[in-house]
Amino acid sequence: MTAAPPTELFGYDYYQNPYPTFEWLRENSPMHEFRFPLGDIPLWIATRFDDVHALLGDLRFSTDPVWASKEFVDGGMVVGRGTAIERIITMLDPPDHTRVRRLAMSTFTPRRIAQWEEPTHAVVEAELDRLAGQDRPDVMDYASAIPAALMGKILGVPLDRFTEMIHAIERAFHTDPDDEDAHRQAFEEIADYGRALIALKRREPADDLTSALIAARDGDDRLGEDELVAMVAVLIMGGLDTTRNLIGTSVLSLLERPDQRRLLVERPDLLDTAVEEFIRFNGGVAVGFFRFATEDLEFAGTKLPAGAPVIAAVASANRDPRRWADAGRLDITRTGPRHVGLGHGLHNCLGGALARLEARVAIPAIVRRFPHMRLAVPAEELRYDEMWLVRSIKKFPVDLHGEGQR
Repeated sequence: MTAAPPTELFGYDYYQNPYPTFEWLRENSPMHEFRFPLGDIPLWIATRFDDVHALLGDLRFSTDPVWASKEFVDGGMVVGRGTAIERIITMLDPPDHTRVRRLAMSTFTPRRIAQWEEPTHAVVEAELDRLAGQDRPDVMDYASAIPAALMGKILGVPLDRFTEMIHAIERAFHTDPDDEDAHRQAFEEIADYGRALIALKRREPADDLTSALIAARDGDDRLGEDELVAMVAVLIMGGLDTTRNLIGTSVLSLLERPDQRRLLVERPDLLDTAVEEFIRFNGGVAVGFFRFATEDLEFAGTKLPAGAPVIAAVASANRDPRRWADAGRLDITRTGPRHVGLGHGLHNCLGGALARLEARVAIPAIVRRFPHMRLAVPAEELRYDEMWLVRSIKKFPVDLHGEGQR
């Protein structure tokens, strides 16, 4: 056992494979203090399942940067600072969070969610047809196009600026310490798209989620303009990037494990448990948003000053052997304890039903359609982007008919 983590947290090698570092931290320093690349300020990261689960539900911690230390704020660490993104629902406390989430959830009705099933199947089939005509296609294009098309239908317009939005999200959550202005500009681009979409739907309302959010009321209460922009922005960020990463990493997991791939094709009754296992094993989210101690306190045996920023390592928690037997193995028959891949507590994922629906359709569909598909390059040549919030494969070339690299 080494005396330090195998890789530097949020460094290049960590992004390529964080799991050995998470394993070391769980065993040696489960509530670990380190310096974050952006801002070069001290943070703590929780890596064991019980601690992460407790942190996500502990009301002594806030996601609202108003509670953050001066050092954190001065270091340029506030997500979306100076833009509408600064007030997305994931960074609100009650009573604002309670009010905004209640209004947002009034638009996520069972009827509306049921309406998404048929378009999901249609989009997936169209994308599979498109893949079939390509020479050595990139699975990440497939994984990207599905949420883009669906979010276009759900929000009410084609996401004609999809590539711009994906690039903006990548820049927003990159860990280049010299790019603070680029981060802010990226968040502003996402917010601007939200404003344009809201303006369009005010002129041309329809049976879509953006129109529903504009019209959402609870008595005399409704979403304010900044709240609307923030809500549409968070739907774009979560609905595009997180879902494409879940699809991409899950397909890769299956290509690397032929037994699980075969089982998924042969046992459609396992789809729901398989999706939960994909989210647990290597889902789209690596860590949660920053949380801040609202007072001097002790957590997981560690004394934290008021304002201390803490990160919940959900990807580490979801592979904690204290929670699951053989936690580092993908097993689509696995049942039992729930994961935290879509959050927990106040800030559990608002679009969880949609993410599950897309994964349940898109992942098995591609391995059924192309039963001999395999990687077109050695697995060790695949690279993950340096984005601190999510795990995102840059390119994922495959041979659809089994003639490329194994």
